[in-house]
Amino acid sequence: MSGPAGGSGTEILIDRDGPLTRAAVLTGGRLTDLYIDHAERPSLLGHVFLGRVERIATGLDGAFVDLGTGKSGLLSALDARGPQGRPKAKGERIGNLLRTGQTVLVQVKADATGAKGPSLTMDITLPGRFLVHAPLGRDVAVSKRLGSGPERTELARRIQDIATGTGWIVRAGAAAASDGLLAAESDALHLAWRQICDAAERGGGPSLLLTGPDAPRRALIEHGAVIPSRILVDDSTLARDLAGWCADRAPDLEERVEPFDARLLAAPSDSRQRLFDLRDLDAEIDTLLGTRVPLSGGGSLVIERTEAMTVVDVNAGERGNPLDVNLEAAAEIARQLRLRNAGGIVVVDFVNMRNRGDAERLLNALSRAVEDDPAQTQVYGLSKLGLVEMTRARRGTALAELLGTVRTAAVED
Repeated sequence: MSGPAGGSGTEILIDRDGPLTRAAVLTGGRLTDLYIDHAERPSLLGHVFLGRVERIATGLDGAFVDLGTGKSGLLSALDARGPQGRPKAKGERIGNLLRTGQTVLVQVKADATGAKGPSLTMDITLPGRFLVHAPLGRDVAVSKRLGSGPERTELARRIQDIATGTGWIVRAGAAAASDGLLAAESDALHLAWRQICDAAERGGGPSLLLTGPDAPRRALIEHGAVIPSRILVDDSTLARDLAGWCADRAPDLEERVEPFDARLLAAPSDSRQRLFDLRDLDAEIDTLLGTRVPLSGGGSLVIERTEAMTVVDVNAGERGNPLDVNLEAAAEIARQLRLRNAGGIVVVDFVNMRNRGDAERLLNALSRAVEDDPAQTQVYGLSKLGLVEMTRARRGTALAELLGTVRTAAVED
């Protein structure tokens, strides 16, 4: 086997490095997405628990739920359901939905941050490459990324005929997937839901019923709809495990999984070169912990993360045209938010533009740049102070927190 190839297309590179399991997605040879698990700080994102209501927090209009992990989660009334899973009525308070001591089926939708425990929801969703199973729903919803027109209606009808059970969200990649792949995925996701229900009926909470996908599987779920040119895995055990998962859940990807063996490269036998070294990914990941990001046109970004929000300042450098700088910055900001796993409020101070038409063009470009982000990202527009306001859904722990733990441990050693 040769080293990983560059060029066009998508590659997924996976390795284990100490306590970290990492999956890097490269598009056209450039790092676009990064998924990391930390063995000493495991993520609960996507985990499904049979929890027990500890207390109703009327002031927060929510409930604290014991998950059996040592840290209670917060279930907001907005994410709660009534008896037998009935949807919450508009304006209905948490006290009308739940009671102390009650067992509830919940899913972690955001990891704990600081002193706050994980955020929970009773609207369980099980993600796949083409479909997301929302078993408490009844409808088939089609991704807005597929545009409008009769194609959406036809795709929804197709999924209704193919999928097992009810409650499906159709992802953009489903339009090009075969009926066989869609049926196999819906069967696997619905079987997982039935297993959750069976375990919940046996009771005994609080207990973990389903583990959310790990970093390699998250990468395949989010990016496997477009077949990667290769999935290189720098760990033989992990490669076999991932190939087994693909055989069950993504058979068209199984042959793409390749164990990476550095010994087959033209390198000294006593200096094993790791997969991420070949693309200088470790060096690039290190830059994600810094605040300054250079732009090719001479400008730069300064990204500051606070507890309340992420603030981005765009500097023009010596380049003359503010619109050119801002358009380049917009694409890089979308990429940096994904790589850093930034979540919550994002405020961007672009280079000042006097032309109103240029401002609209910039906002449209920024909206297009975040369209493919797996985390829901919304661009709200310009504030009265000329700042662009955005939000990005929190998904797991921010990169700086994960890698900061590793760097601190390395210094102490």
